[in-house]
Amino acid sequence: MKIFQSAFLHPRFWPSWLGLGLMRLSVFLPASIQLRIGRLLGALLRPFMRSRERVAARNLELCFPEMTEADRAKLLKENMLTMGTMPIETAMSWWGSDRQLQNRVVYEGLEHIESALSRGKGIILLTGHFTSMEMGGRLIMRKFPAYVMFRELKNPLFNQVMLKFRTLHSEGTILQEEPRAMLRALKKNKIVWYAPDQDYGRRFSIQAKFFGISAATVPATARMARMSGADVVPFVPIRDNQGRYTIKVFPALEQFPSDNELADTQRINDWVEDQVRQRPDQYFWVHRRFKTQPEGKGNFYRNNR
Repeated sequence: MKIFQSAFLHPRFWPSWLGLGLMRLSVFLPASIQLRIGRLLGALLRPFMRSRERVAARNLELCFPEMTEADRAKLLKENMLTMGTMPIETAMSWWGSDRQLQNRVVYEGLEHIESALSRGKGIILLTGHFTSMEMGGRLIMRKFPAYVMFRELKNPLFNQVMLKFRTLHSEGTILQEEPRAMLRALKKNKIVWYAPDQDYGRRFSIQAKFFGISAATVPATARMARMSGADVVPFVPIRDNQGRYTIKVFPALEQFPSDNELADTQRINDWVEDQVRQRPDQYFWVHRRFKTQPEGKGNFYRNNR
């Protein structure tokens, strides 16, 4: 897991090194300044993220048809500004000290994790792809060490850095392609942090509704819970307008899993949707959540590239 290696000295990685350097410096700023800089960064980067913004706009159109066009445009703008805070939050999750973080977080419902651990079957710590997901993971692992699911990034330098710091602040990382490693951790009564709400293609998914629209969804949550006996404990990170966080942990899902895999997968999507509706500006709308559709359906993002 070496970061400083000769391959990363190539000029094509220089912008990445510059970005990492600025991220590292941002850790020393007060929370309110970090938030302002993040929103400014979101505004500055917006012209360079037009394709992503078109995807986000299409997702909002699909998921909130009841909104007026003006309200969706306002939500889209806020979401793109929020996207600018992600690099700074990620930097804090990597380099921020426990002392820095302790005054920026309030926890609700930690007793639900304690209760689930007492059963001795492990915990699937379920969340969604909110813009504060990295910070949320770091903050909850201040209280309860957990294994982290990891999907490799396209940028090999950022991939190495993220892998290094996720491993540093967790009990270990589990590659997405290694479900058996997740199962082994659960059977040792460990916690595994998992966010299944992205489209990983037809091969790994079944179709369940998300905001009333068919969405390819991995059914691994129910499968792993069934094989391990683990509790599924949802949590969500919430950022306020001062750059502080609430980590809200919910009770373990009752009577989960059932004998109906589609119903279980739909239940996960419904929980994520409910949380997104409460704070839609803090969700990762730039992901093509509906790109894999049942045979015969059109491409929702055909004009969004």
